[in-house]
Amino acid sequence: MDASAAVAVRLASAAVAPLVKRLFVREGPGARLVEEPVRISGLVSFGGLRGVQGVRGEKNSLGEQDLRKLTAELVARALRSYGPHDGPDDAVRAELADALALALHSLGDLAMDDVQAVRLGPGEFAGRLARPVALSADAEPYYGPLLDTACLHILNFFTQRSHFVARTLVEQTRSLDRLVAIADLLAERVPSQRAEDTRFEQRYTEHITRKHSELTIYGLDLAQAREWRLDSAYVSLEAVAMGDTAVPLPAERALAGRDKVLLRGGAGSGKTTLVQWLAVAAARQDYDELGEHLTHLIGRLPFVLPLRRIIRDGLPPTPDDFLRAVRSAVAGAQPDGWADRVLRAGRALLLVDGIDEIPRREREETRRWLRELMGEFPGNLWLVTARSSAVGEDWLAGDGFTELTLSPMSRDDVTRFVRRWHTAAGADPALADALLGAIRTSADLGGLAVNPLMCGLLCALHRERRGFLPHGRRDLYDAALRMLLERRDTERGIAPGDGLRLSSETQTLLLQKLAHWLIRNDSVEMERADALTQLGRALEYMAHVDAPVDRVLRHLLERSGLLREPAPERIDFVHRTFQDYLGAKALVEEGDFPLLLKNAYRDQWEDVVRMAVALGRPAERERILRGLVAGVDPQDLIRRLGRTGAGTDPEWALRRVLLAATCLEHATEIAPGIRRHIEELVSSFVPPNGSHWARVLAEQGGPRVLGLLPGPEGLTEQEALHVVVTAARIGTDAALPVIARFREHSSLRVRRQLTWSWSKFDTRQYADEVLAHLDQGDLYFTAHNVEHLDALRAMGGRARIQLTRAYPPESLVRLIDTERLTHLWLHSARTQSDSLAWLSAFPRLEVLVLPATDVASRLGIPGHITVIDSNATAKD
Repeated sequence: MDASAAVAVRLASAAVAPLVKRLFVREGPGARLVEEPVRISGLVSFGGLRGVQGVRGEKNSLGEQDLRKLTAELVARALRSYGPHDGPDDAVRAELADALALALHSLGDLAMDDVQAVRLGPGEFAGRLARPVALSADAEPYYGPLLDTACLHILNFFTQRSHFVARTLVEQTRSLDRLVAIADLLAERVPSQRAEDTRFEQRYTEHITRKHSELTIYGLDLAQAREWRLDSAYVSLEAVAMGDTAVPLPAERALAGRDKVLLRGGAGSGKTTLVQWLAVAAARQDYDELGEHLTHLIGRLPFVLPLRRIIRDGLPPTPDDFLRAVRSAVAGAQPDGWADRVLRAGRALLLVDGIDEIPRREREETRRWLRELMGEFPGNLWLVTARSSAVGEDWLAGDGFTELTLSPMSRDDVTRFVRRWHTAAGADPALADALLGAIRTSADLGGLAVNPLMCGLLCALHRERRGFLPHGRRDLYDAALRMLLERRDTERGIAPGDGLRLSSETQTLLLQKLAHWLIRNDSVEMERADALTQLGRALEYMAHVDAPVDRVLRHLLERSGLLREPAPERIDFVHRTFQDYLGAKALVEEGDFPLLLKNAYRDQWEDVVRMAVALGRPAERERILRGLVAGVDPQDLIRRLGRTGAGTDPEWALRRVLLAATCLEHATEIAPGIRRHIEELVSSFVPPNGSHWARVLAEQGGPRVLGLLPGPEGLTEQEALHVVVTAARIGTDAALPVIARFREHSSLRVRRQLTWSWSKFDTRQYADEVLAHLDQGDLYFTAHNVEHLDALRAMGGRARIQLTRAYPPESLVRLIDTERLTHLWLHSARTQSDSLAWLSAFPRLEVLVLPATDVASRLGIPGHITVIDSNATAKD
């Protein structure tokens, strides 16, 4: 009998069923016929339910030690009949128990429900659980069969739960309903087509999936593939609309309920990654993956339009040239008139990436192009991306665009990214833990880990330098350049394939020439001929390099890790950040300060200015900083700001002042007088007098503004509100003490903003330092996720709770104090059950707030509950 059969025989149901049952919480009454069933992560008896007692005082929660004891017993029962001499020794049994504990603990990470798990079968279900990095040769033959058999019993346990059969029938009915709904959407969006269109669209969507399903992972060995699968790399970030109490939403849902969105975000914030994700999701048309929140993508065909590549001679392309403009490999197979037919049918998802990456003089023409296309082809979906300050606040508002801003990565986002990076890189998981510890304890590193690009660089450098990390942005870029240009090949003994060796200093100087040319010409991409010309001029002064210029360019493309050829005969940097840094080095070394100051007001020059200050000598830094604030009269500027809007000269003047302030943190040595002058200028603009200026202060001023924010003493209600908004938008750990100063504020508007800001900070710390101290009178406590609901319950519950997403009703009954709740505000009742009879579980509930579209359609609301339109409540 082989090991698998032997283990299966020894794990009889009578022996193992009681152990498996202990893994899950005690079942409540009813069939739980809910719209979103409880996931397995909500059923397990460990994590999130600590200390909860079941009936008769039975402990209903397993700690790690309890789980370890349970798996040890499971192993013992499976191997008992081998006898003392034939079975594995105690060390192997302990190893098996630890490995099985790891796997079973990962049940808490599964997003699927019991019906979905049973559908997988025990083998595939086991494959979804965590596995130890390595097992000994003695343990390996036992582990797989042991885990598979345990999973078989777990799935059998699911089928025996009282609500499983009913849930299965409901699941089948809903699947049919969903298929019907999808068919209706497809019938509406995909009219009868020509056969040649159908064939081409199949090829086109496969092409889009292949082209955009991989990301560059910075810092991996250049001798290996540096691509990262989008499926494993993508970290869902949040986007937020303008307004003091806007609801954050997953960025990939930006187009849910919106036809047109302008998405803002800083360099490396994930804008292009989101574009790729949406393009692949639309191209795949995987209806299970799209789910209910992404049905707007069903039947859509994506067009990815990076502006820096499609605009030639200042002119954007017409639809028939979309594929040729991006140099798509399938452009030649496109049927005549196909793009026009797709757009006229309203089937397109147009992803226009990088308003900031084209010269400002071309942006107005681009806006006219967008307006013309939207007028000619209504009904399509549009996502346009730009850096935060690339265009004015209302640049596309007149055309019906909603503006959203990508939020900085939260602590949880950073954790997910770092762990996924190390998994993709094949790095030791212990390195990920060490890096996360450093980021959380070091203010400098925490300030750097705000977007995917910077997190990727930190991961690479941390692994490369064995845990030693730089503390500022300049040091980080210097270290990254050395790693990419020299150390990685040298230390690994990788000889250049072309036989050419260039020192790190030589490569840096050559790359600076290219970056300088791009910055001077307001471009992020250059013709190969221009690159050869710039390199040729530089090589005239480098007698130690005797290779032909085309060979040098090829070497930089293949070995530097910083340049790439996105299309034939076109050259650019792998990321705009590297271009800005190298361009700033060139500007400082050549003394090109008049050019720098002349363009400092332009969004695409902001990082160049900051890096120039970091790289310059004291006198050069002072020259730049004095030039930024020259002629600024704060009182006159405040008066003018009150009379004008975004995108005007007064706003640009304010941005220059704030840019100077952010430069101070990069200046290791600066005259006290100029530092004091800039800080006094910035203090003239605080507290901000509106939500727009709060956003400008937060985005442009960054953490340095925190020390200038006053209050709460001496502030009006409006001023206090906007100080909290500013600090919350900055969102670093250093912002929390500023926000905490307002926790005793009497204003309901200020207290509302304090609850809205919870999602920007660590859940427990914010709850302890801010929420626990708020006056609860008339205040809805906003919960953005399950952790927030759990924290509110741990604080003794709250009478008024507002939810920013939909939850399964049974989760709400479990997570909210049923005896405390009197007012419940649902962001949407769309994905809850068709009946709201579950509200009877809250005996003291008096008021239910719902969106207007849901008020009339809800059934089963207990008679003693008053239903209010959320639009009316939000205005109170």
